[in-house]
Amino acid sequence: MNSAQHLIRSQRDLLLSWTRDHPAPLLRWLRDDEVLSSAHYSSLLEKSPSNAVVQALETVCATEESSVKFLQVLKEVQDYYCKDLQVWVERHCGNETVSKSVPATVKVGEKKSKSPIAKLFKGKSNVFTPTPEVKAKEERKPSRSMKAVNIQVPISAHKTTLLKRTGQLKCYSEGEGVASNSASHIEIRYTDLFVTEDDESVDSSQHEYFDLASRRARIYVHQACQRIKPCNLLSFQGTTGRTPKRVKMKGIAGIGKSVAVQRLLYEWAIGKNMREFTCLFDLRFRELNLIEEPLSLLELLGERFRYLKTALPDLFSTPSSLLFILDGLDEFKFPLNWNSPDTNIDTGSKVPISELMVALIKGSLLPEASVILTTRPSTEAPKSFFQRCCVVLGFEEDQVKEYTTKFYKDTKIAGRVYDYILSNDNLFVLSFIPLYCYIICTAMAEFFSSENNGVGDSKSLELNPPRTVSEVYFCYLFTAVKHHALKGVTERSTPRAEVLALAKQQLTNLGKLAYENLLQKKIIFKSSDLENYGVTPADLESTFLCHILQPLKEETVEMFSFFHLTVQEHLAALYCAINLYSQDDIIQALDFWCFGQRPTSSRAAPLRNPDLNMDKLEGLQMFTRFFVGMLRARLAGQLEGLVHSPLEQVEEIPARLGFWFQSQFKGRKLENQTALNLLHCLMEFHNKETTSMVAPEIKRLYLFKMKLSVVDCAAMHYVLQFSPHKLQELNVGYSNIGNRGLTRLGPILHRCESLYLRYNCLDRQAALLESAVLKSNECQVKKLFMCGNNLGPEGVLELWNALEHNTTVEELYLDITGITERGTENIVNCLSKNTSLKTLTIVGNDIGEVGRKRLRELEQRRPGLRIIANFVDDLGLLQAYLDWVEEIRADRDQMDSVKNADALQSVLKGLQVAEEQVERGVNAKKAKELQTKILDLLKSNSDKNEGR
Repeated sequence: MNSAQHLIRSQRDLLLSWTRDHPAPLLRWLRDDEVLSSAHYSSLLEKSPSNAVVQALETVCATEESSVKFLQVLKEVQDYYCKDLQVWVERHCGNETVSKSVPATVKVGEKKSKSPIAKLFKGKSNVFTPTPEVKAKEERKPSRSMKAVNIQVPISAHKTTLLKRTGQLKCYSEGEGVASNSASHIEIRYTDLFVTEDDESVDSSQHEYFDLASRRARIYVHQACQRIKPCNLLSFQGTTGRTPKRVKMKGIAGIGKSVAVQRLLYEWAIGKNMREFTCLFDLRFRELNLIEEPLSLLELLGERFRYLKTALPDLFSTPSSLLFILDGLDEFKFPLNWNSPDTNIDTGSKVPISELMVALIKGSLLPEASVILTTRPSTEAPKSFFQRCCVVLGFEEDQVKEYTTKFYKDTKIAGRVYDYILSNDNLFVLSFIPLYCYIICTAMAEFFSSENNGVGDSKSLELNPPRTVSEVYFCYLFTAVKHHALKGVTERSTPRAEVLALAKQQLTNLGKLAYENLLQKKIIFKSSDLENYGVTPADLESTFLCHILQPLKEETVEMFSFFHLTVQEHLAALYCAINLYSQDDIIQALDFWCFGQRPTSSRAAPLRNPDLNMDKLEGLQMFTRFFVGMLRARLAGQLEGLVHSPLEQVEEIPARLGFWFQSQFKGRKLENQTALNLLHCLMEFHNKETTSMVAPEIKRLYLFKMKLSVVDCAAMHYVLQFSPHKLQELNVGYSNIGNRGLTRLGPILHRCESLYLRYNCLDRQAALLESAVLKSNECQVKKLFMCGNNLGPEGVLELWNALEHNTTVEELYLDITGITERGTENIVNCLSKNTSLKTLTIVGNDIGEVGRKRLRELEQRRPGLRIIANFVDDLGLLQAYLDWVEEIRADRDQMDSVKNADALQSVLKGLQVAEEQVERGVNAKKAKELQTKILDLLKSNSDKNEGR
């Protein structure tokens, strides 16, 4: 037998005793060196530490090659383990060791001095300590720098602690049936996120879910945008030519910021990423809230990382090797003065915690150190302090599938759940948010579990699989209560009403806490807050609340929060749905939540002395959707066990709600977001009688620049399909709905007299869809705006064919749609037969001389058709484009849309062609002005990007 194999086999018990308490570094490095396959590695992570090491050693001993690799890996990871293992490594893992036939037994007294390439940091074990002989040998070793001696053991302890703290992903509500069907180790469950550069100039103040939907709509369809891995946040930037020191990463709650930070910490601690940093310090703002007295950075870190206390002075001596990760700025309760002048403070200066954080972020304290800050979009953190600003957009479609596959060990169940998500627009869009994806997977486990195969997938909850957002959350809540809060009390077959009745008081108390604090935008609670609502830490604690027990400054403080804002919103909505008793209660509640009209008089608990900040109405939009969804569930009898008394005149409620929604669309000038939210409420209520009353009253829908998601399009379609009348105007310009969104709107497009689809990231597929609309015998479209979409020559050829026999379209706008000479091949033949078209605008397209010749021929055949193919042909058009450029200058969202369509460059090219034909006159002067303004805009935008 070869020596490496013999060495490992003969000393296997020793190796096991040294590594079994903390096998993570060894196993990971063995996988990365291909000693363990990825599948085998994943299976070992699910086993007990001892069993994982035993099986890994068996695999290692299979061949001499793998045995040699094992010894090489052991040299790399020895610092994570005890001194005895390090002595063993020095003796047996030298360059010539594997050539010896039979190794000697370990003799710690024969330890050699470290080689020059030995690693800097050493591990320390709680079980194994060096023998006296080893200590004496250590004292005789060649001396190392005092700094290395001071930091090697503390850093090793820090890495070990981080690995234990970050190795598992926390799961909040997995009961018996679910937990056994999922995995929680970070390397098994973690799925990469979609992170990209953030070029927003102003953070949105709307509900963060809608802000994310807007951002995804704008960016996700643009395949050219840069994807950034969290481990590369501090990597060299090609655009600026430098490595960033300060990085801001923002994203909504549940999008994965903290989990990305957790993975980054794990990867550094295990020695696989960001190895240029000697030490990483992770600080959570939620925990920093506990600090009331001034303190220094030295004191803060010394208390937070006590095992690093003695090493901090040496670490601070080389700040460029330090990385601070500051997680959750949005949860910080102290005000931050970003405009305060830089003060001369150092690591020993005692200052208020808010001042300390501002100094660290701005770089006035430890400017050479690196900082990664995470926050929600609604929290101010000026971009001028950061060299890189990123936004987390959650999952892409492939990652949703990956996450679902990882969530369920049974690949068949995973496939069925994913297919169901894919077929439902509501769930599909929600699933891009990682925490929503978790909620969906948890809820779906009840319906698609292998245990249900014999009895039908929809039996366990007496419901069909959820379709709306409200249904998903209710199923999640029910699953959590049944399998966790009532563990041992209920069985799988226990009826829903009985389960809810058992949890009635707890859910009522928790719902009241959620609702009354939601009105005040309060999301973090002390134990005393919970007690005021009859909620104790034992009540559903691990199901609904994140329990924070963080030792800081020798104190133990309990803080709580719902683990996601939408869970608080849903519980608040459930509370209201079971505590309103009449039609008047419901109407007054909707007037209050949607428009700020305070209730006149009501005996219902949610409407008695409600305290609402009227500036925060937009923040209640998701809550109102949940409410009407839960109201629907109550009317359907699905909340039995929770309700205190029946609703009055329950059969009349759908009609009464129909009249209420009618009056909003008829009597109010609705803001865009408010109108869209009402459409969503109707979709969540999902009642044909109600929606049929409302839809005919919607004559115009103006959602210009709203950045709509597929779910928004689904809500529009759901409501408008019930209208028998034409829609005078549907304006979704600059909404970036993409092909998927347009497809969702497809069945109602033929009824829109004026249809605005400008700058929506549409392509040939959209042109095919619109062609089918124009060919329909029921088509009522008179004006069609498709400017700024990359329809291309093939797509436009389909439009010309559709217009040949169309008799409704009078105006068609196809500026900057990628039409080439080929795109004009059939224009003469088709449009010369058309009798309705009066105006065709086709500027900003490179149709060539042949294309222009065809247009002239078409003008001769159709003298009643006005064709604008050149910018100088129409003074009004030039002025419109000048106004457009000013809009872009003032609106970065619009700039994003036109930039991705290369629209400005297309206009410049069109102006150059026009300049060759017309040199003088008012039109030529206007064209020159437009050209100058576009060049200035492009330059200023380029300068802004470079400066950042």
